[in-house]
Amino acid sequence: MVARSLSVFILSATVVAAQSPPAMQHPHEAGQPPQKLGQVSFETSCDPAVRAEFNRAVALVHSFWFSASATAFTAIAEKDPACGMAWWGVAMSKWGNPFAPARPVAALKQGGDAIAKATAAGAKTDRERGLIQAVSALFEDFETVDQRTRTVNYERAMERVYKQNPQDREIAAFYALSVNQTALPSDKTYAQQLKAAAILEPMFKEVPDHPGAPHYLIHAYDHPALAERALPAARSYAKIAPDAPHALHMPSHTFTRVGYWQDSIDTNRASAEAARKANSGGEVLHALDYQVYAYLQTAQDTAASKVLGELAQIVATVNTAEQYGQVAYYAEASMPARYALERGQWREAAALKVRTTTFPFIDAITHFARAVGASRSGGVAAAKEDAQKLAALHAMLIEKKDEYWAQQVAIQQKAAGGWIAFAEQRKDEALLSLQEAARMEDATDKSAVSPGPLAPARELLGEMLLELKRPKEALTELEAVMKKEPNRFRTLYLGARAASAAGDQATAKKYYGALVKMCESVGSDARPELVEARKHGKS
Repeated sequence: MVARSLSVFILSATVVAAQSPPAMQHPHEAGQPPQKLGQVSFETSCDPAVRAEFNRAVALVHSFWFSASATAFTAIAEKDPACGMAWWGVAMSKWGNPFAPARPVAALKQGGDAIAKATAAGAKTDRERGLIQAVSALFEDFETVDQRTRTVNYERAMERVYKQNPQDREIAAFYALSVNQTALPSDKTYAQQLKAAAILEPMFKEVPDHPGAPHYLIHAYDHPALAERALPAARSYAKIAPDAPHALHMPSHTFTRVGYWQDSIDTNRASAEAARKANSGGEVLHALDYQVYAYLQTAQDTAASKVLGELAQIVATVNTAEQYGQVAYYAEASMPARYALERGQWREAAALKVRTTTFPFIDAITHFARAVGASRSGGVAAAKEDAQKLAALHAMLIEKKDEYWAQQVAIQQKAAGGWIAFAEQRKDEALLSLQEAARMEDATDKSAVSPGPLAPARELLGEMLLELKRPKEALTELEAVMKKEPNRFRTLYLGARAASAAGDQATAKKYYGALVKMCESVGSDARPELVEARKHGKS
């Protein structure tokens, strides 16, 4: 069921956040309102005169507003040259989003420079020395030591600081984030995520206006089996830090997982607007990617198309030397691909424009969509060319030792290969390929950069079984997708068709009815699938 709109609590956010203590008020020009970022109290040995600015800078880090936090920490260092912790803050800002797939070399070098300055400035307490030593692990020998090893080293160092300062909530928040950062997508016990959440849940209750606790809880629970647990944090975070674009976006991670599409649309509209005001093109595109995904699940295709028309202009504003360059390129590639695939417009998918970036997993998005689209619209030769491109991109990721994204592209290879085999009448081979893709996808998880797979492999498998006139088997696969990815438009529609073909009219009517309810705001010019659902899903 679609949850109530976020518009009410977004409008009321300024009232809640306005109660934040004076330390959180952004130094501002006369007549300009302060930024509302939540409540932070980070102890340092720095000059007491910079305490309010330091708390504000840490709050910016907690809401992943890294360009602003780097600027703020640098300004603190200029005012208090003996404040080594200011350079710790710069290093944390240069590391950026802990869930990002990779870091630009420039950012890694800048982080290393910040650590050197922190060391030179000195730290007056064991706590501060521990924090500076911990963050240095993220940058040390980055040319020769892989990212996972460095993040694990950081987690271990943060654990030592946490155990030495068990009552320090700020240490606890950053330690919990470090724990979640090292979680493996193949671990379906979610041990690291639950360990992080056990630290954050008490903090969320004790300091309800702290921005880090709800933010990091949303990340910890950003998995199908855990997503419902994140709803309290998702309902609160945008109220706590309503001026931070990422804080307005993050609730949509949870809303996407549980299928609350209008809530996702509302919060990402607010996030995109805040990001535009902050001149953060990467954050704008990240919010729009999730927003378009939600539009497509509710058949709001005109709204989705309008967003696509803005892409080129927004991408042009992105600073590609920053991490969000990756986020921007991902969104630029994924939105048009989703727009075609979610609507079943195979020729449109086959004709997607290819753009080459420095990120193989991003380039794979377009080639996967093109391969599926071409194979399903009579262009098998073209589909094979895109499949070859996928193979080359997979090889590049293997060479880079990027195991996660190599696995994601391998899943796309299997799925695309399945539809190519299907088009060539190699039905058994096609089915085996889709089954393997589904198995592989179940063993991993989506990245935080994405609202979900371009086309869930098990959904594609269900659709192929439906094409093979095996509706009972198709329904089984599609209902498995419904549990993992609730309220997906295409899954519900295919599930209704499969149930009907299997002679289970009650189940067909249920799924058609759910589709109609989910898209009740869409007018009569809706997709043919929705017109069909309205016809068959009436009470």
